[in-house]
Amino acid sequence: MSVTRIAVLTSVLIAFAASLCSAADLNQVVRTLEQGYATLNDVQADFSQRSTISAMKREEKGGGELFIKKGGGKDAMFRFNYTKPKQQIVCNGKKVWYYLPDQKQVMVMDLAQMFAGGNAVALNYLTGMGHVSKDFNIAFGTEQKDKKGNYVLELTPKQKNPAMAKLQLTIQAAAVDQFVAKGHPSTPFPIVSSMVTDPTGNTTRIEYSNVRPNRGVDSGKFTFKVPSGVEVIKR
Repeated sequence: MSVTRIAVLTSVLIAFAASLCSAADLNQVVRTLEQGYATLNDVQADFSQRSTISAMKREEKGGGELFIKKGGGKDAMFRFNYTKPKQQIVCNGKKVWYYLPDQKQVMVMDLAQMFAGGNAVALNYLTGMGHVSKDFNIAFGTEQKDKKGNYVLELTPKQKNPAMAKLQLTIQAAAVDQFVAKGHPSTPFPIVSSMVTDPTGNTTRIEYSNVRPNRGVDSGKFTFKVPSGVEVIKR
């Protein structure tokens, strides 16, 4: 399994963990995200992904469906079913399986190992224990809003992180409007897109659509049985 594949895999999960209005201020946008995420138990969504490897000037595209189920402590579970390229990333809260059916290989590692050291902030979000205002310095992007009027946040880790130099989150304008009007969140998952930039300039952008929060995703969705004839690579 190449180092590039592992780096992209980590960026995808970071990108997710973080996989969290006419005149709203920065604090209101951040509170829309944090307080909304606090009400999230699980989420299903379609996603499209674009990863850029700066040194090789290469772009890789993908997409599929994702499932996330929050839990206490280190029990968060997730599943990315890629339709293109065909692959799966599955986590039961303890182990992560990265399955490449065309290569008949599956890489297995501990979740804590994947997010060791500077990557621990990503684990924090997947378990639902993180808060962006605690872990990041936050500002609006160069353009405060995108072309559709959604808010763009630029987040820089407060502690040096070997996997992430910057995180960009685009937050639904409608969710912010509702938060400002009602004083509480109405959308558990207001994130339109997320983009991770690593210290070498590589980027992974994920756009979310057809988001279905709190539908009661079954825990069985996060189990993985290694198919017959598939090589298991343990890290």
